[in-house]
Order: sequence, then C-alpha cells, then structure tokens
Amino acid sequence: MLCIILALIAVALMSIQCVFNTEVTKQTVLWVSTGFFQLTAFFVCVIAWFCTGRENVALLTEVRPWYLLTGGILGAFITITVVQSMGSLGPAQAVIIIVTSQVAVAYLIELFGLFGSSQASFSWRKILGLLIAIAGIVLFRWEKD
Repeated sequence: MLCIILALIAVALMSIQCVFNTEVTKQTVLWVSTGFFQLTAFFVCVIAWFCTGRENVALLTEVRPWYLLTGGILGAFITITVVQSMGSLGPAQAVIIIVTSQVAVAYLIELFGLFGSSQASFSWRKILGLLIAIAGIVLFRWEKD
C-alpha cells in the first residue's frame, strides 16, 4: 500500500513541478529555466547526500552499462518537452498524454526486457488497459463544436 501512496505522491509532485517549470519558463527562457531546475535538483541531492550516509561517489565509475548514467541528460530533455507540451496543451491534457505514453513505453520496456529490466509476458489485459487510457485521451481532448 505504501508503494501505491508513494506513486500517487510522485505523480502529484510531477504535475505541480511541471506547472511551476512552465510558468518559470514563460517568464525567462527555456534553456535558462531548465538549467536552473537541474541545478537546484543537484543542490538538493548534495544536501541530502551530506545529511544521510555520504556513500562513495566513485561508485558511479563502476556502473555498467555506461549508458545508464545518461539519466540526467534525459532529465533535461524531459523537462524541456514537458514544459513545452504544458505550455501549448495546458497541464491536464499534457499530463494525461505524458502519463499514458509513459505507461506504453514502460510496458514495451518490460515486454522486451530492455535496459536490464525483468522481462514480462504479454498480457491482453495490459493492452486493454492501455487502449482504455488512449480512449481517455480522446475523450479528454474531444471538444464540442
């Protein structure tokens, strides 16, 4: 149950963060705001590192495969694409499309066991759930003339 609560908190925080990031970007410029977001996240992580166990940072040199270390680069592009989609679609439409896309991509990653994840077996129920989510996007975006 705790995992479900944490997942719900994560989605709520991401939605709020995306709105904040979009508003800051409107008042500044995309690359400045994105750099600021990444920099402040870095400082929070450094402070948390000092306050917890101060594990050995050199362990990063042992991470294999090396491409797993590109998460920060992906994070910058995630911020940029989310900010731009929220700016043009609005928070609710952007989030429903982003979350549904995340589910689809995550299922494909599981299905094929990509990037070191455990391989899951094919499930029509999961495909049906994804199709229902896509139908939700269509309904959500559907505007009466």
